[in-house]
Amino acid sequence: MRVDLIITELFVGGAERCLTELALGLQHHGDRVRVASIGSLPQGPQAVLLRRLRDAGIDVVTTECDSPLRAVQAFARLRHWLTTDRPDVVQTMLFHANVLGTWAARSAGVATCVGGIRVADTSRGRLWIEQTAISRMDALVCVSDSVARFAERSFSAPLPPTLVIPNSIDSGRIAAASAIDWTDLGWPANAEVLLFIGRLDYQKGIDVLLDAMPELFARLPDLRCCFVGEGPLRPQIGQALSRFGAARVCAVGWRSDSDSFLKASRLLVLPSRYEGMPNVVLEAMAAGKVVAVSLVEGVSELLGDTTDHQTCRPDDSVALAALIESLWKAPRQRLADLADQNRRRAEQNHDLEAMIDRYRQLYRSFTD
Repeated sequence: MRVDLIITELFVGGAERCLTELALGLQHHGDRVRVASIGSLPQGPQAVLLRRLRDAGIDVVTTECDSPLRAVQAFARLRHWLTTDRPDVVQTMLFHANVLGTWAARSAGVATCVGGIRVADTSRGRLWIEQTAISRMDALVCVSDSVARFAERSFSAPLPPTLVIPNSIDSGRIAAASAIDWTDLGWPANAEVLLFIGRLDYQKGIDVLLDAMPELFARLPDLRCCFVGEGPLRPQIGQALSRFGAARVCAVGWRSDSDSFLKASRLLVLPSRYEGMPNVVLEAMAAGKVVAVSLVEGVSELLGDTTDHQTCRPDDSVALAALIESLWKAPRQRLADLADQNRRRAEQNHDLEAMIDRYRQLYRSFTD
């Protein structure tokens, strides 16, 4: 098959990892694959996914659309790219790619357009705009059952045939990571660390975690909190650092070795307000870690029977603090059992090859 994958950007994230693994898997099976990014391509350390694609010989282009004012130019560039080497299937992922990619593909005469909904964003303006693209898709892939239900109730027109294909995990990558040495950050080698990995913004509930921190630090004297990531709420992390000191809080920015932080941490925290199927939770599970997360889209599908033990209400700092404290003080054997269940669920339910096969079967249903 000739498959073009279009995504909003290629900075490291759950959707971007999925697209990269899908592209490499399709190529491994003998398909011709190309990748397009709506936004400008990352540079330096954050270009890790871009380098994997190009090192494998996969053509990657960008429309360099980093502003809504350049949307018309992005559409024209995508249309030209698709027309000059027309694929059998275009797969889009995330809002901007769904909209611009689908419109450009239809204009270029592409036979099959498949969209990708990966987060339950309730913004009315976005839903209205995205509806115009979804109505022109031949199929829609949702990352979780809860996202599929969100799409069904949120879009005004009937959806195209919808398939749920969950995130997958490269367990080998996680297993190969070495735990970071906390002494490199000025902490004891045996530091007990509550870890956040992700974008520092409102969606991820950074403010909820910061509101919970005074009580957590008062009740758990051995707890330290490490933030890995960048985003608009980075100044608030700086304020927490000033308030509690470097002995309790650190912010290391974006790191390519986030798996090493996972390996060394005691507990992953993710107080998101909405998600789709949070990839960082899946990565923590594969690393054999317990998680403290808000009960948002995709989380119960990841955690299964252990959901009640590792989740709390979203947007509730008191509930988050109580959850973290209960897990922090839980007997070691109980935590070991939870961690083992998490690891086994990640390995059994989120196999990388199984994800690639499901996408290929979907595409084959249109091209055979």
